[in-house]
Amino acid sequence: MNGRYRAAVIGLGRMGSAIDDEQGGWGHHAKPWAHTPCYRAVGVEVVAGADPHEGQRAAYRAKWGIETLYADYHEMMERERPEVVSICTSARPRAGVLLDVVELGAPRGLKAIWAEKPLCISLAEGDRMVAACRRAGIALAVGCSRNWSAHYERMRELVEAGELGDLLQVVSQGEAFISHNGSHLLALTNRLAGGRVESVFGHAHDDEAASADEASDDDLQGNGYLTYDNGVQAFVRMMPCGAANWQFEVSGTRGRLHALADGQEIAFYKLHTPSLDGRGEEPARQIFPTPTTVESPNARAVRDLLACIETGKEPNCSGADALHALEIAVAMRQSHRHGGVRVDLPLADRSLRIYSRETRGDSEPAVVRAAQRRAGGG
Repeated sequence: MNGRYRAAVIGLGRMGSAIDDEQGGWGHHAKPWAHTPCYRAVGVEVVAGADPHEGQRAAYRAKWGIETLYADYHEMMERERPEVVSICTSARPRAGVLLDVVELGAPRGLKAIWAEKPLCISLAEGDRMVAACRRAGIALAVGCSRNWSAHYERMRELVEAGELGDLLQVVSQGEAFISHNGSHLLALTNRLAGGRVESVFGHAHDDEAASADEASDDDLQGNGYLTYDNGVQAFVRMMPCGAANWQFEVSGTRGRLHALADGQEIAFYKLHTPSLDGRGEEPARQIFPTPTTVESPNARAVRDLLACIETGKEPNCSGADALHALEIAVAMRQSHRHGGVRVDLPLADRSLRIYSRETRGDSEPAVVRAAQRRAGGG
């Protein structure tokens, strides 16, 4: 199946190509992470790439041996006619790039887009992006990679199979900025909760960061309390979490799942009768059915995207899912701005926005900025 599709990558820097060369706190997750090697891992040919920075094109060519590279993605789309396109720019230009790709690609056989997270800057941009893909019949997946993790997917499968009874609450903790890496935490929380958020209470890490001035639309840290349309509640913490960093707990009437250290260990408890003292029920630890084969979440994302093309299923993190995560983040900030009030979704003001953390200095590629910091000793 995979050999039927040809992929192209827009943005040949960190997520398009180079993140696998880094050493970071996410190192326990299986590689590859970057889009180009993930396509190769599942047998999809990357036929071309586009990036306006000559240095990044040269580095990409040297790393992957791909010669068909363009400074202008418009020209690439017209000439190469890929069936699958990755958009690995920062969030600031992503909406414009995606809308161009849909317009150019839809008449030329484009079937799917894999965009990096967060989806975009503003809710209005996200609305246009999701609507354009739906009209064109193009599957849109957004790189909140934990939604494709085999371990977290096994947790979701246990929830859906009723192993926890009726779902009650999800507690998610991961130090992050609420749009940037917070998109990971919110998208996975929503997937585990199995519903859509109806209302939000939010608290920001300080008043100035959440103020109503236009300059305060920068990313921030915060906590939120979420209520879902299926009756589930969730608490999300994106302030410093200490020893509880990147943990997810799912509780039901009959059981509980607790993922520690970003899924490195998962505890599974269920109520059993009788208890040891014979007076009722008590929780007993179960064997968590760990997947026998653990593939890179991003390689699994490619496989899922191909399944979306073949079957019409929705991606594990679709454009609509990523837009919902952004809307929750915006609602958290709006709640704090207005004194901690309840904010109902959907938000009426679609001009609301958050400049995701990675947009700071994004006029230069991230790999160039990192090289400059190293050279300056910063």
